[in-house]
Amino acid sequence: MAESQLLMPKMGESIMEATILKWLKKEGETVEQDEAVLEIATDKVDSEVPSPFAGVLTKILFEEGAVVPVGQALATILAGGEAAASPQAAAPVPQVQAAAQAPQAQVAQPAPQPVASASAGPRFYSPLVLSIAGQEGISMTELEAMPGTGSEGRVTKRDILDFVEQRKNGVSQPAPQAQPTPQPQAQPPAAVVNEPAPAAPAQVAVQAAPAPVTSSAPSISVSGNMEIVEMDRMRKLIADHMVRSVQTSPHVTSFVEADVTNLVMWRDRHKNAFEKREGEKLTFTPVFIEALAKTIKDFPMINVSVDGDRILVKKDINIGMAAALPSGNLIVPVIRNADQLNLTGLAKQVNGLANRARANQLKPDEIQGGTYTLTNVGGFGNVMGTPIINQPQVAIMAVGAIRKKPAVIETSEGDFIGIRHMMFLSHSYDHRVVDGALGGMFVRRFADYLEQWDVNRVL
Repeated sequence: MAESQLLMPKMGESIMEATILKWLKKEGETVEQDEAVLEIATDKVDSEVPSPFAGVLTKILFEEGAVVPVGQALATILAGGEAAASPQAAAPVPQVQAAAQAPQAQVAQPAPQPVASASAGPRFYSPLVLSIAGQEGISMTELEAMPGTGSEGRVTKRDILDFVEQRKNGVSQPAPQAQPTPQPQAQPPAAVVNEPAPAAPAQVAVQAAPAPVTSSAPSISVSGNMEIVEMDRMRKLIADHMVRSVQTSPHVTSFVEADVTNLVMWRDRHKNAFEKREGEKLTFTPVFIEALAKTIKDFPMINVSVDGDRILVKKDINIGMAAALPSGNLIVPVIRNADQLNLTGLAKQVNGLANRARANQLKPDEIQGGTYTLTNVGGFGNVMGTPIINQPQVAIMAVGAIRKKPAVIETSEGDFIGIRHMMFLSHSYDHRVVDGALGGMFVRRFADYLEQWDVNRVL
């Protein structure tokens, strides 16, 4: 019977690693083909890793919380084996061995995996994090003080690389707060002063410690009627993504008010028959996506991304739709090749992705590869918004609530006032590559497609 490896799957072009959240199987347990073995998380989505073959899970190579590169072996499975054949493998042993390979090269004492953290209780450091710490000369004291965005506050690769970058720029400092600890001791200070490398960071640390904005939030007085809520992993990632987007792209927003009366009347006429025939609700979202796909074809320089001083023009039109989750967080599933789907196909895609998003069942490739994003602020009763671009895209459209309003109607017999269904469209774009003319013409053309909707169109 052959022993095979369960590998970390590839989950998109930009995703090179994932964090192990939870093992669903233990060593010695039988695994069926396509049965989920563990749960993983990327900066985009949580998902399960199924086994490509049936057998017995003989060895787990990484503990929960470890950050594992794509293509790396996660576990070994004895194909066709029986559960009774493997109980001798003790679960903790291979995990400790796997995680301890990197620490042996460290100067600090990372060999024992569980390390006491500042928050009390054991804190796990993945081999990758420990390896980077050793290469960059980061002490265990600094690791313990470092804030982590991973599962249960664990330090991820991004956390430690951000720390390294900040330290090079003279900004880093969870570490300096650990520096005062050795100073009360009589002998150590002399040794520390004599070492030139630690001395310089210590001086920078003292000056830089008050500077970071993020560290000022915890110092707010909590002596009132207040509740402190820790951000969950997804909220931290969203916050980081939004800040980086604003720092990367100079945002400009153009607004257009559209008369969508014909569209509203058409949908009201067809939605019941459509649901009975297709088993799907007919919302406005697939209509918006169809109109956006047409507009992108008219203005292909909106469907781009920026790579240094190069503009990458995307040939595929993959439209993301921002969806609110029950937790209050947002996720953006992607409808690929939206320009190649008819309205019925778009409706099925929209409803399926929205339902899987709410149930936390999206697959990694369903949130990858978007080239333009639509967000519906009208779903929350808002008439307009100024959305933040979903990097590395260069534009995003927000559609507001549809409201009945008095409006001037122009006819061949003169103008008169009537009750119309109106909505605001907000188009935010990256002013590095999208000027006001292109950004403004784009949202105006999108409005034209909605306003000129054929009330006699047959589904």
